Amino acid sequence: MQKKILLFALTLMMTNTLQVKAQHTKQDSTFKRWFVGSSLLMLGNFSQVNNPEYVQLNVGYRITPKDVVSFEFKRSIYSWPIGIPFGPSFDAPGLNYPGHARILAPTIGYQRFWWKGVYTSVHALNAFEKYMDENKKKIGNGYTLYLNFHLGYQFKFFKNRFFFEPALGCSYWPVRTNVPESFKLVEKKWPNYFIQPGLHFGFNF
Repeated sequence: MQKKILLFALTLMMTNTLQVKAQHTKQDSTFKRWFVGSSLLMLGNFSQVNNPEYVQLNVGYRITPKDVVSFEFKRSIYSWPIGIPFGPSFDAPGLNYPGHARILAPTIGYQRFWWKGVYTSVHALNAFEKYMDENKKKIGNGYTLYLNFHLGYQFKFFKNRFFFEPALGCSYWPVRTNVPESFKLVEKKWPNYFIQPGLHFGFNF
């Protein structure tokens, strides 16, 4: 009988200890539900040639520690075919558009963490485009659906207050409408996908 009482008491003590530890861990958790951020690609705005005037704002919500949904707003200007890869052809004389396009792009995304900071993500970028000729005169409006896929790693700083997410990404546009003929002539030799880096950063709260 005494052994049963002793065993019951030890079990009760261990259960209480585990509960206190679990509560303590939950209280000390650095997990944050919301975040705001942007992209280091905005550093391209310091360029003196074909400045993209790139702006990006991200707002996200972590459904679980592994599943994240986000809304992004992007604005930019580009004057070269998007499918030109980085290299000697990129922004080379004679390969740019006869003008430029302005983009306003609301974007929705989903991010999945698989192991530690390793993640994959997909974003649907809805680009509403205004096409301008070399005299900055409007020549049309268009729409492009970009699907962006990323494989990256998240680095956390200052008790998960800040994060940085370098990634390798591929952008693919299955839908592209109302592109002016003069722009089509320039871009028809290039593919409808582009390999690019992802350089997101943000603040968790």
